[in-house]
Amino acid sequence: MALGALAAPVCVRAQSGDGDEQPSSAVNLKASGLLQEKLPEEAQDRAPTFVSGERIEGQTDGVTTVEGDAELRRHDTVIRADRLEFDQRSREARARGDVLINRAGDRFEGPELQLNVDTFEGHFEQPEFTLLNNEGKGDASRLDFLGEDKAVAHDARYSTCPRTPGADWMPDWLIRATRIEFDNVAEIGKATGGVLEFKGVPLLGWPYFTFPLTDTRKSGLLPPTINIDNINGLELTLPYYLNIAPNLDATLYPTLMSKRGVDLGAEVRYLQPAYAGQVRGAYMPSDPLRDSDRWGYSWQHNQSLSGTRLALGGSAGLRFNVNRVSDDDYWRDFPRATASLTTRLLAGDAVLSWNRGPWSVSAGAYSWQTLQDIDAPIVPPYDRLPSIAVRYSRGDARLAGLNDWNWSLTGEYTRFESDPLLTGQTNGSRSLAIADLSRRWQTPGWFIQPRAQLHATQYHFDDPLANGARSASRVLPTLSLDGGLVFERDARYFGRQFVQTLEPRAFFTWTPYRDQSLLPNYDSAANDFNFATIFSENVFGGNDRISDTRAVTVGASSRLLDPDSGAEIVRVGLAQRYLIRDQNVFLPNASGLPGGDPVQERLSDILLATRVQWSPRWMVDTNFQYSPGSREAVRTTLAARYTPSRYRVLSAAYRLQRGVSEQYEFGWQWPLNDLWEKSARSPVPGRGLGAGQWYSVGRINYSVPDKKVVDLVAGFEYDAGCWIGRIVLERLQRSALSANQRILFQLEFSGFSRLGSNPLKTLKDNVPRYQYLREEINPPSRFQQYD
Repeated sequence: MALGALAAPVCVRAQSGDGDEQPSSAVNLKASGLLQEKLPEEAQDRAPTFVSGERIEGQTDGVTTVEGDAELRRHDTVIRADRLEFDQRSREARARGDVLINRAGDRFEGPELQLNVDTFEGHFEQPEFTLLNNEGKGDASRLDFLGEDKAVAHDARYSTCPRTPGADWMPDWLIRATRIEFDNVAEIGKATGGVLEFKGVPLLGWPYFTFPLTDTRKSGLLPPTINIDNINGLELTLPYYLNIAPNLDATLYPTLMSKRGVDLGAEVRYLQPAYAGQVRGAYMPSDPLRDSDRWGYSWQHNQSLSGTRLALGGSAGLRFNVNRVSDDDYWRDFPRATASLTTRLLAGDAVLSWNRGPWSVSAGAYSWQTLQDIDAPIVPPYDRLPSIAVRYSRGDARLAGLNDWNWSLTGEYTRFESDPLLTGQTNGSRSLAIADLSRRWQTPGWFIQPRAQLHATQYHFDDPLANGARSASRVLPTLSLDGGLVFERDARYFGRQFVQTLEPRAFFTWTPYRDQSLLPNYDSAANDFNFATIFSENVFGGNDRISDTRAVTVGASSRLLDPDSGAEIVRVGLAQRYLIRDQNVFLPNASGLPGGDPVQERLSDILLATRVQWSPRWMVDTNFQYSPGSREAVRTTLAARYTPSRYRVLSAAYRLQRGVSEQYEFGWQWPLNDLWEKSARSPVPGRGLGAGQWYSVGRINYSVPDKKVVDLVAGFEYDAGCWIGRIVLERLQRSALSANQRILFQLEFSGFSRLGSNPLKTLKDNVPRYQYLREEINPPSRFQQYD
């Protein structure tokens, strides 16, 4: 933060009584189209120093005195005062009367300053200051400059709230301390004898604590979080962050639960050029809720092995995803402890992969921990220990004089293991080989794609099947033909020009029947019935069941496109499948035994989908699955969203799956000030809609059969400019008879810290299109406060 020596080129100017400037020397200036935030060291040494004022007097190697609008300016530093004295021998500067220092955007103002311009050591009496990086503001009885990057404020106040001109400054929140040290190297503030006040009420007091001056990571205590939970009671978490290295950190988060005791949690994250990952774990000794020790851990790791010497060349990778907990009730008692999308199925995977050109190989072990519920048991999936796959794929084959045929060969070996008492099936191994050949001809107005597949499978079982066999095999060919047309025309609807398309499509598939009723089902399941699967060969996923589908699917879609941007404004689609012969292959029942009836209905359900986004603000999405036999909708989804601007979104949805569920869902984020203000405010980038703004946020999921709200996240946010308050009620259904409820509240002091709970993640995960009121923006420039 040094001003630099006046031995550099100096330009001095004095103003005459009529205000005309009288230059005393000239400086060669060089044109530049870019303002530089920081000059190189060699350029700083050559940077000129400008001194100006109404009256200047002095002598060589003596004291220079400037009076009346005195100013010293050099690169990123400005000193202004009514009177400025500079001793060229001691390099000491003294300034009195409305003194201002602007150093790289940090401003200090007060009545009197003494400063060494070489070492930037000195003191400022009764200063007020404004820091650029975090918009921090404050005052003190005295400020000591300890060099370019350090300063100490005595009897200080500090806040990021705006300063009120012409009045005694009393911000909504502030830190009072006997001493605050500002360290721009470590980018932290260190408060001694400090207390945090909000609206004049002390919230936290501590003999010594630190706080951030930038967003840079730093070791130390993080603000405590407080929750009120119906299972845990009052939760108090005191996290400690360890910034071990730029690519390695850890967080300790011990949590005290009033109803259950202490939960000891920790997380470690690491990042290297070739690999990255994180480890997270928690341990609760003697949990009174279950009268046992509780624990859980997870490990995610991804690594590239391309930098190692591979005998066959190519690139390789290694992936681990391990999740384990102590007992079956962990998912219910610690509902936010795992990031798994399936809270009762915890994956444990280790996969090694390699690829080079058309070749790809993977070898992995895949296991599951299944958390059972006595009221809703589930059949555990099979562990695959191991699963090895090899694939060769080419897209440039030349067959029978035809170019651009795509073909592939896939081989796989998998060992399946689970508890036969739970699955009702024997364990075993499966080897399979799949050959695939296809070709697509396409023009702007049509396309056609024939495809042929051959699927060969060999099984070996630990125990004999119902027919006494310990092995089985199956070979099945599949042929399909996909084709469609594309018509376009100019159209005009509701006074708006469009390009309208009509795109009919037909899909034929043929697979002969093979009796698969005695084969175990290790990984097959029925595909969801939608627009993607209705145009596919197999109605099942996985490789244990291949449906004897002999069918024709016909459909059509029409779109309205914006002729200028090509954006899709409206899409309407319709499709139905016609079975030429009965489908006699079906999945086994829940016990793993053959069951079910052949599919004899020739016409499938009708799929109808529409999507309308007439403007960026409005979006309507509908999906219908209609059964011609029962003449009613089997599944219905109606969804709409209104997003007029940032921080304003309303969404609603209705979902029906007949005989299974029927739900309404509403989500929103909306400024309540719109209800009583005549005009809506415009958003400020990274700063919400400005100070004094109330928001309502939430999502409600209502079950019609149960006649109750199953999931609820709702609350309020208040943006005061330099602080944000949040209170959120969360109710998440965990089972048919239990729900987890908690109250989240938080005070966020802008540029400083957050106190209370952590509702931000809950809002982001549950409220559609939720936006943070404070977002990451580009680092500030010193030219924002340049004068």
